[in-house]
Amino acid sequence: QVQPVESGGGLVQAGGSLRLSCSGSGSIFSSNANAMAWYRQAEGNPRELIAAISRNGTTNYVDSVKGRFTISRDNTKNTLHLQMDDLKPDDTAVYYCLNVRGTWDLGYYGVGYWGKGTLVTVSS
Repeated sequence: QVQPVESGGGLVQAGGSLRLSCSGSGSIFSSNANAMAWYRQAEGNPRELIAAISRNGTTNYVDSVKGRFTISRDNTKNTLHLQMDDLKPDDTAVYYCLNVRGTWDLGYYGVGYWGKGTLVTVSS
């Protein structure tokens, strides 16, 4: 399996936008997974699931990012994206992507490797 590499993070003012990417040296989409997800971890907090996209393109989001974030996948380029708009200081965290298996309603478990993440800092 390929370890994913997250990129695109940085420092942005509140209300700004960033586009995160998740890629690897080969296909990052595991045959054991039925979805890919973005997680984030703010300092002092546990890692939380924020968005997921299934093999057929169905997307789900937690309420705190719904309407502001968009998850997408490019199967030809083996890349996962997270478009983040109208960023808020509470979005400050390290963001990770992961192959997962399960469902949004019942929960996912990871079936791949964690990357090192990419840091997003939103200033007020």
